[in-house]
Amino acid sequence: MSDGAPKGTWSTKIPPGPYRHMLPGRRYRVVREFIDFDKGVHPVGEEWTYLCTAFLPYDAGRSIFVSFDGTHEWHIRMQDYPEEQQPILDALPDYIEPIP
Repeated sequence: MSDGAPKGTWSTKIPPGPYRHMLPGRRYRVVREFIDFDKGVHPVGEEWTYLCTAFLPYDAGRSIFVSFDGTHEWHIRMQDYPEEQQPILDALPDYIEPIP
């Protein structure tokens, strides 16, 4: 994964809002490994703060913006097609859980 973008790169341009079970500003942990559109592996135990999400109808692009460190922002790209990440997106609570 890259070094991330400076804080505010996406979170100040995209209105915060929930996505599936995730709420902006809340910490989450990956509990089932998944691979994103860019072939980045998100292993069990990976933790981050959910910031916001965006959907690009062209090619069913789902962007999930997170922060691992509170200082930088990362863009997790997914594609909402059955042959891509749709099964993951449809079952997101099985892959990502809130940290109490």
